[in-house]
Amino acid sequence: MNDGFLDDAGYSDSRDQRSDSCAIADMLFVSFNSRVFALNRDTGDLLWNWKSSKGRSNYVSILVDDEQLFVSIDGYTYCLNPYTGREIWFNPLKGFGYGIPTLATAEFNTNSSAAAELIAREQRTQQSGAQ
Repeated sequence: MNDGFLDDAGYSDSRDQRSDSCAIADMLFVSFNSRVFALNRDTGDLLWNWKSSKGRSNYVSILVDDEQLFVSIDGYTYCLNPYTGREIWFNPLKGFGYGIPTLATAEFNTNSSAAAELIAREQRTQQSGAQ
């Protein structure tokens, strides 16, 4: 680890990537830096972690619906097993561009418009400062 941030070279989790002993209600999912983490919501213990093979955004949209964990990063969309972090499927949504995603099912949504606006504003500021 480096100053609290996870990097590819300095971080690896050698533990067994299983959390079958936890119910979904006992888990907290955290996402950033193209990664998703499952924590035990009572202890904070890391249960598993997953890194996206595509997309390199700091903002990762996640949605738990029944027994699936949906993840979208720059439009690259994945379905993970919420108990193990194993990737079930991947859809690059090729040809649709990229951006800050919002996920929704009939019962749930991420409705991340406020977060998306803050991130877009930050990216515009960074781009204008780099020119």
